[in-house]
Amino acid sequence: MPASLLAIPFLPLASFVLTLLLGKRWGVRAHWLPIVTVLISFACALVAFFRVRSGVIINQDLYTWIESGNLYVSVGFLVDQLTAVMLLVVTSVSSLVHIYSVGYMKGEEGYYRFFAYLSLFTFSMLMLVLGNNFLQLFFGWEAVGLSSYLLIGFYYEKQSAADAGRKAFIVNRFGDFGFILGLFLIFTQIGSLHYHEVFSRVGDLAGKTILLFGSDIPLATVIALLLFCGAIGKSAQIPLHVWLPDAMEGPTPVSALIHAATMVTAGVFLVARCNPLFALSPLALNMITVLGAMTALFAATIALVQTDIKRVVAYSTVSQLAYMFIGCGVGAYSAGVFHLFTHAFFKALLFLGCGSVILGMHHEQDVRSMGGLKPYMPITYWTFLLASLSISGVPGLAGFFSKDEILLMAFNTDLASGKLAWAIGTLVAFMTAFYSFRLFFLIFHGEFRGTEQQRHHLQESPLVVTIPLVLLAIGAVAAGWFGVPGILGGDNHWAQFLAPVLGHPHVHLSTLTEGLLMGSSVLAGICGIGLAFYLYRLKPHLPALLAARLAWVHRLLINKYYIDELYDLAIVKPTLAFSRRVLLRVVDLACIEGVVNGIPRAIGGLSEKMRRVQDGQVSHYLAWMGGGALVLLVVLLVRN
Repeated sequence: MPASLLAIPFLPLASFVLTLLLGKRWGVRAHWLPIVTVLISFACALVAFFRVRSGVIINQDLYTWIESGNLYVSVGFLVDQLTAVMLLVVTSVSSLVHIYSVGYMKGEEGYYRFFAYLSLFTFSMLMLVLGNNFLQLFFGWEAVGLSSYLLIGFYYEKQSAADAGRKAFIVNRFGDFGFILGLFLIFTQIGSLHYHEVFSRVGDLAGKTILLFGSDIPLATVIALLLFCGAIGKSAQIPLHVWLPDAMEGPTPVSALIHAATMVTAGVFLVARCNPLFALSPLALNMITVLGAMTALFAATIALVQTDIKRVVAYSTVSQLAYMFIGCGVGAYSAGVFHLFTHAFFKALLFLGCGSVILGMHHEQDVRSMGGLKPYMPITYWTFLLASLSISGVPGLAGFFSKDEILLMAFNTDLASGKLAWAIGTLVAFMTAFYSFRLFFLIFHGEFRGTEQQRHHLQESPLVVTIPLVLLAIGAVAAGWFGVPGILGGDNHWAQFLAPVLGHPHVHLSTLTEGLLMGSSVLAGICGIGLAFYLYRLKPHLPALLAARLAWVHRLLINKYYIDELYDLAIVKPTLAFSRRVLLRVVDLACIEGVVNGIPRAIGGLSEKMRRVQDGQVSHYLAWMGGGALVLLVVLLVRN
């Protein structure tokens, strides 16, 4: 195995260990080792990409991890087309976030600890995408969950941050429980957890059923849906979406790295990697498509009215992840991964742009206190504009190509849910453009609505912050050019590159239909931008009037459909009540403490009574001795 490939995950691991142990001594220089190692990993990822592009696929074990009976699991690497793309996404965005963090986290307590956690996350994500078996995937899966917990709760003395970290960790356990059940079923039915063996024998599952709730359900459907449970949690889809908006309590670079570009896309990667399994179950694919469409619309409606700058982008992330699942659900896995690739750049740019604004506004996050920042922050302004145009699907930019490909494939599919997903996806494209430019206009245009002290501190962020913004802006513009469709004169090199791993559905639509579909998605985006311009630039008083007239709708959206309150009422409070009344009083106090404290108490009581026998009276001792001798004599006589 090439040394450059080993360096990709293990350099960040070494950086984590050394920075955690020695970083406190290094002080303000603690960022150097993590930055250098992740840049080397990025360079090695580029080498791996071009090696794969030349036709070299690596599937090699490093060493045996578990060998017991029929269970054999190794630590090994699979570097194919899908892995090569994911390596570029993880290492490139991580490198820029590391550099950006030098400026954003300057002067923060625990500076070295932050960079150590970033290195740990990078290692975990790289192991997740590099693994050649499901158990190594699961190791990386749980490791990124741990890293997410540490980074979300970085400000652990702040109660809301600590709660958000716990919430992310616990909510993901629900999805991961289904994921691990799916792995158990794969092993019991196929006898292996290695991708190559599982996918080569996946046809053995066809026709098999499993008895659940009195009905025979296709085994492939059960496995696919259990694996998808893990994807629902990690990629924040309904009903396990509630952790991601709260995760904005972590530092903004964390939001960009983990909750926009890499960790949350692990669910999409899982579905794409397991496409031979999902292809056996039209029911599972339909459910993925419908859930993706529902989540996209659900999250987009909430983003329309949020006032926290990071939460708007967070709900946008949930919505865009749902687009990726629509692509995978209709069998166009390469289209879903294409949107994953382009989304990594424009969404990381949006989050880091928000961080630059927060720095300029002296850590203010409420858009109602912003406005008119364009002359103060020109670099942030133009890069934020490019990211907003890209996510809105403006032709020529990255988001246009990937989003259009998903909508085209949704309309093209024979699945029953395809046309519904296309209609909802087009509507969400309109809403995405609207809330993106609502945010843009509220931040950079109009009158400044903050305090004079905030106005006094307004200035462009330092170069260490703005250079990553510029580089990400290039990606937000050009990342989509790898997948220019045939209708625009391209060859869709992206789909051709990923076809050996993911395949690509045949498009049976006419050129006219394809052109109309593309035109409808572009029109939706333009209308969204136009409406935002009308409401927030030409008629800035109208949004407040609309909110007042539709007060119940506004209240419903601003409170996120009361999902958190519903979960608190239906799950959290009953669980706490059960824990206090049953687990604490009965199990803990009565049973466990009853045994732990009861046995010593009984021994103490018996000892106290026996101590009275030793009272120091010789006559009493003689009486006991005589009585004992008499008892022994009677026993001997009875036995004889």
